[in-house]
Amino acid sequence: MASLPGPAGTGGTAFVLGGGGVLGAAEVGMLQALLERGVRPDLVVGTSVGAINGAVVAADPGPAAVDRLRGVWEELASQRVFAGSVLARVGTLVRTRTHLHPREPLRELLETQLPVRTFAELRVPFQCVAASIERAAEHWFTEGPLVDAVLASCAVPGLLPPVRLGGEHYLDGGLVHSIPVGRAVALGARTVYVLHVGRIDRPLRPPARPWEVATVAFEIARRHRYAADLATLPEGVTVHVLPAGDPAPPGAGNLRYRDFSGVPGRIERARAAAGELLDRLPDGGT
Repeated sequence: MASLPGPAGTGGTAFVLGGGGVLGAAEVGMLQALLERGVRPDLVVGTSVGAINGAVVAADPGPAAVDRLRGVWEELASQRVFAGSVLARVGTLVRTRTHLHPREPLRELLETQLPVRTFAELRVPFQCVAASIERAAEHWFTEGPLVDAVLASCAVPGLLPPVRLGGEHYLDGGLVHSIPVGRAVALGARTVYVLHVGRIDRPLRPPARPWEVATVAFEIARRHRYAADLATLPEGVTVHVLPAGDPAPPGAGNLRYRDFSGVPGRIERARAAAGELLDRLPDGGT
């Protein structure tokens, strides 16, 4: 569970998978495009839903990972993870006073779909980030139980409860590092593929409704750090930002977190768009 203080290794290729809830299905299509062209990671870093996708590919960085991820998303779409009527969700919120859903269904899904239990068993080095409540700081999980770390990275405030590990409580990693390019570079990656959910493709506008204020503010924070990472890349580092292929990129206020109806289309659009970009790169992106 320790956070590495500095770079760990030099060179190599990193997959960076950002957060974004149900929109994270786009990352599955991007992964498929990469793996179909023989692009394999030497390092995987992920945030929130990107931690789920990233852990699966780090466990088996081949075509089988895409099949397994499609199974994960089919399970998510079945509503077993975010199940319950409006009354049931309100009841959970009244009872807990902090969140709408229990974490157990997501834990069961991860334990079923992840073929390994610890970071040490992964075939590719993997790290995921969560936000420590007590320290108001990012925490990178690099060792120990894998499911606990991914759950911490996915603990969306208000939807799922904080995850307690080692005396601290953790919330969703998107609060501190939504698209962690900087972490991959700090760990020595020289070629970085950014897999994101598509929101960064839509320009931000001032909020026009009360509920847009918080979402726009959060989007500024998440984009600011990502932009700073890209603006301060060391010499010799190449970053490829894969397109999500969405003709109408999702906005900042993605509130329909239980709507998985668009998942198949999002995966295929991202696969096609990322494939087109990779085919234009020298050596097909490898």
